[in-house]
Amino acid sequence: VAGRRGSDGAREAARGEATVAKVRAALGVGPDRELIAGRNPVTEAVRSGIPLARVFLAGGMATDERVAEVVRTATALGTPLLEVSRGDLDRLTEDAVHQGVVIEVPPYAYHDARDLLDRAERAQHPALIVALDGVTDPHNLGAVLRSAGAFGADGVLVPERRSAGVNATAWKVSAGAAARVPVARATNLVRTLNELKEAGCFVVGLDGGGATTVGELELATEPIVLVTGSEGKGLSRLVRETCDVVASIPIAAQVESLNAAVATGIALYEVARHRITA
Repeated sequence: VAGRRGSDGAREAARGEATVAKVRAALGVGPDRELIAGRNPVTEAVRSGIPLARVFLAGGMATDERVAEVVRTATALGTPLLEVSRGDLDRLTEDAVHQGVVIEVPPYAYHDARDLLDRAERAQHPALIVALDGVTDPHNLGAVLRSAGAFGADGVLVPERRSAGVNATAWKVSAGAAARVPVARATNLVRTLNELKEAGCFVVGLDGGGATTVGELELATEPIVLVTGSEGKGLSRLVRETCDVVASIPIAAQVESLNAAVATGIALYEVARHRITA
């Protein structure tokens, strides 16, 4: 009996996946596209500046105040508005609470690391780039983007593998910064860091065991790449060996470590402070 139940559940799951795939195909939603559903999540995402591919609406939803705001924004951007049935929205979102409105988000267009250096050159200031090593939570990436925008960083560098990418969550958490701060992707983070060093940047890793503190970082006024590791593992061995300096953030003894986004924000603040007073 248990075997039959398991096999029935697997067949049911397969049928559900096939139905979702069929609806996505019928509506032209590719597998690389993200969907955000629900009035509040959709409104917050649109306010953050997230790029829109299409807006799906159930009949009569345009009278809702929040949805009307989304419709106005989409219309101003020339984004297609499609009226669909609630049943299709149920299947499209796999029965998520969509409240009659769903937006389709296109894949993020990543930059090259060289683009970040070019951005600093155009701004006529020493490059300030944030690199994330093994940070897999898009909430952290979004928060890092927000800090990068606040403290004048030229961009964020992330590895292609084992790393958070710019998805809908990162866009929302960044509070619009993802529209202003470019994100570059590296096939091999260590190789890209070495290329940035050859271009004149110093690589500064953030780690609790660093020999100096971010408040005493003498390289702050130079072109630098700040590298933050994951909260659990910190900097990987090869990335750490690539760093010119490893700097720490003094914290209370009772706290084991800082969240990756918090540590990055503190380090960016210290670099900005050094540059203002230099």
